[in-house]
Amino acid sequence: MPDLEWYKTVFELIDMRSFSNLWFWIALAVVWSTTSHWVLGVPFDMLQRARRSGGEAEADFEDMVRVNVNRLLHIGQVSGLWILTIGSGVLTALAILGFWYRVEICQALFLLGFPMTIVAILSLRTAAAIRRDSIVGEPLRKRMTRHRLWTQVIGMVAIFVTAMWGMYQNMSIGVLGG
Repeated sequence: MPDLEWYKTVFELIDMRSFSNLWFWIALAVVWSTTSHWVLGVPFDMLQRARRSGGEAEADFEDMVRVNVNRLLHIGQVSGLWILTIGSGVLTALAILGFWYRVEICQALFLLGFPMTIVAILSLRTAAAIRRDSIVGEPLRKRMTRHRLWTQVIGMVAIFVTAMWGMYQNMSIGVLGG
């Protein structure tokens, strides 16, 4: 009997239902806060320092943007089709398992992954525009700030939709009795 109590305690501590699990909500907050801080892989505080100080801070910021833009576009050119194919398959599987077969962990992962895919596409478009137009200086800072704003908007909508769906799931399960 002691083994059964141990398993019961573990599964009470680690709730396998995503939307009632505090760790899921912490992970959601961390993902979106990290995503909005690292704009195209460049920390936003570098942009702020470049805006305030100029000079070497601006050169460092532009170099970091250039390196990350080249990295993102290279990954897109070399592996883009594979990433698109595998990512689409994974998101489709998560959506079907989550919303058709009602597997809550798949719903949670889809609600986390789909908006991040939109941010990834937005990042590729921004990176391509920065390279194509050879943006530097103030226009680069504006472009990166606008990209961060749109990332935050996507994040706010995603968090809102996830919270609403999570509350619906928790109330449905509470009403239906599990």
